[in-house]
Amino acid sequence: MNATLDLPVICCGPRSAPLAEEDRAQLAARFKALADPTRVAIVNSLSAADEVCVCNLTAAFDLSQPTISHHLKVLREAGLVESTRRGTWMYYRLVPESIAALRGALGA
Repeated sequence: MNATLDLPVICCGPRSAPLAEEDRAQLAARFKALADPTRVAIVNSLSAADEVCVCNLTAAFDLSQPTISHHLKVLREAGLVESTRRGTWMYYRLVPESIAALRGALGA
């Protein structure tokens, strides 16, 4: 006897609604900002605290302060981090909604 197994045909991918063009562009910019290992490490460091002084980030990486500031600028422009000035120091924190959007895009 020859038994056949009927499998459902998946023709259209996951059952999620397509993203609007603006949302796609915003997600792409955020993922592009995370395409650098240093920026991924910065986001990882920021995820461990409510906010972090740029002086602590500079001390944590073997990079100059201008280089760290450049990476933070890229992350800020992508909407992944925000900052507050206190005296001469900037304090950075993750933007929870942006991180949640990345998780959602990955299905996590």
